[in-house]
Amino acid sequence: MFRWVALLLLAVAAGVGWLLAGGAGWLGSSEHRGEVFPKRVAAEILEARTRQQIGDAEALGTESPKQILFGDFHVHTTFSFDAFLMSLPMAGGNGTHPPADACDFARYCSALDFWSINDHAENITPRLWKETVESVRQCNAVAGDPANPDLVTYLGWEWSHIGDRPDNHYGHKNVVLLGTDDEEIPARPISSRSNEQGGIGDIVPLHVRSVLAAVNGERGRDFTRLLREVAGAPPCPTGVPVRELPTDCVESAPTPEELYAKLNDWDLPALVIPHGTAWGIYTPAGSDWAKQLPGHDPKLQRLVEIYSGHGASEVFPRWKEVERRAEGGFRCPEPKDGYLPSCWRSGELIQGRCLELGGAAEECAARAGKARQHYVDGFQGGWLTAPGYSAADWLDSGQCPGCFQPAFNYRPRGSVQYILALRNFDDPAAPRRFAFGFLGSSDNHGARPGTGYKEFARGDMTEGRGGSGERGPSVFGTESAGEPVAESVPFTGDTRNPLGLFESERANAFFVTGGLVAVHSEGRDRQAIWDALQKGEVYATSGPRILLWFELVDEDVLPMGAKTQRNETPRFRARALGSFEPKPGCPDSTVAALGEERIEQLCLGECYHPSDRRRPITRIEVVRIRPQERADEPIEPLVEDAWRVFECPADGQGCAVEFDDPEFTETGRDAVYYVRAIEAPSLAIHGSNPLGCERDESGRCISVSACAGDTPADEDCLAETEARAWSSPIFVDFDRAEPDAAAAMAGGGVPGQL
Repeated sequence: MFRWVALLLLAVAAGVGWLLAGGAGWLGSSEHRGEVFPKRVAAEILEARTRQQIGDAEALGTESPKQILFGDFHVHTTFSFDAFLMSLPMAGGNGTHPPADACDFARYCSALDFWSINDHAENITPRLWKETVESVRQCNAVAGDPANPDLVTYLGWEWSHIGDRPDNHYGHKNVVLLGTDDEEIPARPISSRSNEQGGIGDIVPLHVRSVLAAVNGERGRDFTRLLREVAGAPPCPTGVPVRELPTDCVESAPTPEELYAKLNDWDLPALVIPHGTAWGIYTPAGSDWAKQLPGHDPKLQRLVEIYSGHGASEVFPRWKEVERRAEGGFRCPEPKDGYLPSCWRSGELIQGRCLELGGAAEECAARAGKARQHYVDGFQGGWLTAPGYSAADWLDSGQCPGCFQPAFNYRPRGSVQYILALRNFDDPAAPRRFAFGFLGSSDNHGARPGTGYKEFARGDMTEGRGGSGERGPSVFGTESAGEPVAESVPFTGDTRNPLGLFESERANAFFVTGGLVAVHSEGRDRQAIWDALQKGEVYATSGPRILLWFELVDEDVLPMGAKTQRNETPRFRARALGSFEPKPGCPDSTVAALGEERIEQLCLGECYHPSDRRRPITRIEVVRIRPQERADEPIEPLVEDAWRVFECPADGQGCAVEFDDPEFTETGRDAVYYVRAIEAPSLAIHGSNPLGCERDESGRCISVSACAGDTPADEDCLAETEARAWSSPIFVDFDRAEPDAAAAMAGGGVPGQL
């Protein structure tokens, strides 16, 4: 008997030891870069694309000698902590997606001209950085002649800052580097986490890691090994010049100003590109980009990502998600213009449940008021103050009504329009402002740059996840556990799973395939593309390859992204051609290069495969923004969207319009202009009504049927939307000098240097 008990205890001890060893990261394998497929796209294929574009552009009347190239400047591989987590079976993932896969995907599946790798610096160890650099070099080596490559790959990372309050939150920014040689790149990426915060490897408790390792098989044990590697990387000392730091440490800059200072210390060509500026899944309600203006570095931060696979951050609505109290803190505003604040909905839920259980009307109303304040005080965790309610119970609260594919839990004072209207008057003689050019990208976490070429495979081509027989408990927590409560609870900040703060189920309905960055470039080479980005001759699309030109055409012809001074009426010209309708499958040349098995595994059987028929451009919209002239000037009247709208012929032959602004000289104000080219409606994942709202006669959402966590994985949730392209703005400052002097001073410039 004793022997059997001893054996049982030994077996239990062995099982516990195995669980702990898996959780500690001793059993798995390290993630590696993979091998890039060693064959470039044939030169004649690229030449045919260029000829087609030039011919179509000339038919529309364009005379620019530059070609339009398409890329993606926001790509994650499973070197990123969150991408690795999403690759686990319990998250509906399908295994490793290393940097080499991203290279092959960009070259053959999405047929891009350029892309950048942007894994989260917060978990990039010295080994992973070395492997990233080597993979980027390998991808570029396959590209052929550097003066005419088939694909340009840029090195970079993401600086991923998340604060728990509006005053300490700065958001996420991608860093992209021009060069790839040792002397052209920093020795290490720069993280947003301070040494006091610790690393990503420290935030997942051992018992959670043990469960992840146990239920996700070998892939789960690989994940805990990554956590162990990250936790073991020593932080760099502070206050030391970057070139004097050890090569094997993890460098941090917990504020944007410190990030800029470190990049300037390196003194290497780089871009810092903020993204997801209005995305509320991690941005605390009440956040305001005004606080970033005093420390803004216009030499580095020239561009903003206006659209990604997380939706659009473009428009500045007139409602607020929370209101700031004069005495400090925030309160919940009433619904306005079709917008239902999530804090307000929290009060409705609590009040309704209280009345349902027989509570007195006065008591239930008081509970509603308390619930709203609890929600506001909880910031990102506000929804946890009303436990027991399902994602459907929250209806469309927190979402931007009538907006094109908006970012989830929209934050108006992070919108691009709001950002462009801001000025800082700390130095009245030289007010500061943001003068960003626009780009789009994917923010894909599966090593798939440029996913917007076709609308398919929702669970792989977006960050959304559907139901799967292999899925276990969600890695992002459970959103509707228990019975709905009749009284809210304060948010304490305690959560076993840090990712449990995210409203993941509702957010799933807002993930889309992602956008593209387009440049007007003198050539296909690395420097030519970089020069276009620096000048702001860049625009964004929501995924399709729309061709777009936007120019100032009075005494000079200045392209999108230019800055100039005028004291006469400015005149503009915009022209656009719709994207090609896609053909199913992949081009014969891609099949011949990769083979059908690799295409199915890498591209999921579908590639960028355009027909010769273009989608119609239905209209061109003009947005005018007039930046603040004093610190207390309200922003709302300064953003005019749409200021002008031009209907276009529906013949698929493109659209060309000209317009001027006589009010420019009448008001004597600086102005910012950009255009949107809108395509005819087409089907897209999650489309224009991602929550599937059913509305009553007043327009209020009364029920939802979202395509989210319980939707089958093979359901793509296609619905109509209007794909579009956004030009970079043209910045026209009013010149108060005499006309002759103004003419002498007028000229182009670079956005970000106003």
